[in-house]
Amino acid sequence: MQLEFALGGERWQIRCATERAPRTLARLAAHLPMDLQLHTPKIAGSHIYWHAPFVEGVEGAVNVLDAAPGAFIYWPVRQFLEIVFAPLQAETASITVLGQLEGGVERLAALGARLREQHGRRLFAGILTRADGAGPAAPDADGVLPAALAARARGLWRACSDEILALTRSRAIMHPAGPLFMAESEARVLHETLFELREAALAGGGDGPIRFAAVRALDRAGRRLADFCHLTETGRLFADLAALLDDPARPLPAVLEAAILASGRTAAWLDLQIPWFDVNEALRAALPSPARPRLEPQPGE
Repeated sequence: MQLEFALGGERWQIRCATERAPRTLARLAAHLPMDLQLHTPKIAGSHIYWHAPFVEGVEGAVNVLDAAPGAFIYWPVRQFLEIVFAPLQAETASITVLGQLEGGVERLAALGARLREQHGRRLFAGILTRADGAGPAAPDADGVLPAALAARARGLWRACSDEILALTRSRAIMHPAGPLFMAESEARVLHETLFELREAALAGGGDGPIRFAAVRALDRAGRRLADFCHLTETGRLFADLAALLDDPARPLPAVLEAAILASGRTAAWLDLQIPWFDVNEALRAALPSPARPRLEPQPGE
């Protein structure tokens, strides 16, 4: 399968090894063409990534640190589609290698540098399409969620919610940094927790305990986002997903997948509002250096 990744007037070709990851590439093909928003990495360093609207387990597991420059990979735990442009500096995870960027990585590395410095200041919106002339793949099955809830979940993929944008405009004490960073963290932890529970369900774990854990995780994160971070509609969405999971008549892995995608997409939109480069530079400047002693409590404090 041949893909084209485009951003503005730039184009990159990606050749995928279908025999290496047939399940993941079939899921990917079902969602093409795919609009995407690029994220800058905060730990591994040398790749660009965006969120995939599907959940799939690892195929032909490769340690993410062994992904060569130019590798096009899928990170199952987080549903990231990534292109690596240099050796990664950290992280440990099993990923699926989907293919290889054709040509050199120099232009992609330059894009990665721009993305790193401008993330959170502007949106890097691109598109992934098929470039091999193949027709559209069969779409993923739908109908897992009630129609109204499914529409709300689909809305997460079209645009950032008004309440997240409103949060970034708040100038209350320690706003927007406090609730924005807390909300992103809460959504990300929920996202990865639900993925682990889905893996346990597919491995034959007990239905009842997994449902209980997923409902508690969604309920806790939803209340935290609504009551503490002022994301009321997001909290309500998580509560409605928890109610579905609490119904033993609902198919557990399928509803878990819907909840994974909703929480992951929420975390993604929150992440896209954070100018990580500027935050990191400010923190470097604020932290005590080896030549400057740490701040000590003043008398009377």
